[in-house]
Amino acid sequence: MKSKMYSNDIILILIASFFYFSSPMLVTPLITGFTESLGAGGALMGIVGGLMNICSLFCRPFVGNLADKISKYKVSFIGAALMTVASIGYIAAFDPVVVVLSRIVNGVGYACCSVCMSTWMSNLLPEDKIGSGMGIYGTMNALGMAVAPAIGVSLYQKLGYRPAFVAAALFSAAIAVIIQFVQDKGEPSAAPAGVHKKLELIDVKVIPIAVIIMLFSIPYCATQSFLVTYIDARNLPVTVSLFFPLYAAILLLLRLTLRNLFDKKPFSFFIVLSSVSAFLSISVLAVMRHNFSMFFAAVFMAGGYGIMCSVCQSTAILLAGKEKRGLANSTYYIGLDLGMAFGPIIGGLLYEHLNIRLFYPVLALTVPLALAAYWLSRRKFRLRKTS
Repeated sequence: MKSKMYSNDIILILIASFFYFSSPMLVTPLITGFTESLGAGGALMGIVGGLMNICSLFCRPFVGNLADKISKYKVSFIGAALMTVASIGYIAAFDPVVVVLSRIVNGVGYACCSVCMSTWMSNLLPEDKIGSGMGIYGTMNALGMAVAPAIGVSLYQKLGYRPAFVAAALFSAAIAVIIQFVQDKGEPSAAPAGVHKKLELIDVKVIPIAVIIMLFSIPYCATQSFLVTYIDARNLPVTVSLFFPLYAAILLLLRLTLRNLFDKKPFSFFIVLSSVSAFLSISVLAVMRHNFSMFFAAVFMAGGYGIMCSVCQSTAILLAGKEKRGLANSTYYIGLDLGMAFGPIIGGLLYEHLNIRLFYPVLALTVPLALAAYWLSRRKFRLRKTS
């Protein structure tokens, strides 16, 4: 008998996850310019740009432990409240210091929502639907990534910075409202008799997954930060604004098309195909000449980084077991955060010190490194069905 996946609770969490991811993504393309308008210099602008992710990175291990000890609803509500407060801070800010403090609050709130909502979602899914279910969850994140920056930039261009931050506050508040209607509050699994849960910062079993997703994230995040600069430096006749909406649309199509395979194929199947796809994406970007080649780069990037995000997260959950899914998710997101941090840093170093034509060939080295990380720890990945 087939397990039902789309319960009312799951649909509500999917909708809430769209808003939790969209709220900070709406702010991200605007926050450095807003800080500059308040009198900040270049160094402080850079700090403000990365501060939310840095705070989120350091908070995740503690949030992961908390998610395994109290209800997912409570931690998600706290996260939504903090993200709302942060957005109100942006609206009210007339000094860069207020923006800095708001970014810290935003990072803590984002860590709470990202770890707890993904753990909550995985706990509601039937065991045989975790792969496909987390694939749909990742799709909502991808939609937020594509839609929210466009909304934020559009509001800024028409109305200014602060109305865009009002929209971010409303998105965050929507999370708190939506989760009120989820019946299963995500109470933690009881520990076996005589066993006391100890504080763990990471799930050791999930470290290889975190390393792999970090390596897949580096070229994607470098592209996210430097694609416009790269295209300008090479004077390419390319409509760069189409790249990430194309990526999100293709990723949505791929995840819906492949959703049944996520529960059936082994990790090795996905990492080989996604590695080939990621390498092709980087190669096309290296020789890109026009919009047609950019389209294929977006297709292959969706098949590489986009698919591996879902596969790595669901595999981390399966490796950890139900009682440690919060910690597993936090460990996975630590790898993702590191990739998001290292990608722009490495991209900046490559852009500053190497010929622009070497930008993507050097980033391509992350693909064999990811395969090597898998090969060295491959025995830990024998969880997925091979039928």
